[in-house]
Amino acid sequence: MPSEEIIAMPNFLITYHGTGAPAPEQAQEAMAAFMAWASSAGEALIDPGAPLGPAKTVTAVSVSDGPADGPANGYSIVQAPDLDSAVELVKGHPFLSRGGSLQVSTATLPG
Repeated sequence: MPSEEIIAMPNFLITYHGTGAPAPEQAQEAMAAFMAWASSAGEALIDPGAPLGPAKTVTAVSVSDGPADGPANGYSIVQAPDLDSAVELVKGHPFLSRGGSLQVSTATLPG
């Protein structure tokens, strides 16, 4: 009996750039909007992610306090057939309506 090869769908890292956390009086509304988006993404949302806190930047020669150039404010991980499909998944993300931008990157395995 021939074995069937299972091909996994690729993962995509979504990084949040631009606006930081919403103002305290808007936090509940922002969370509700995020949860609605997360629900609409369904099983494609592998890891809803989290806002990012304090960071250190590591290079080949040093470790320094603070984020790397072009800081990301948060992340999510989605699964989609291809990059364009992953972009479609995040077009309605509420972070965009707050003036932020999302970078969608293919998560590649070495080798």
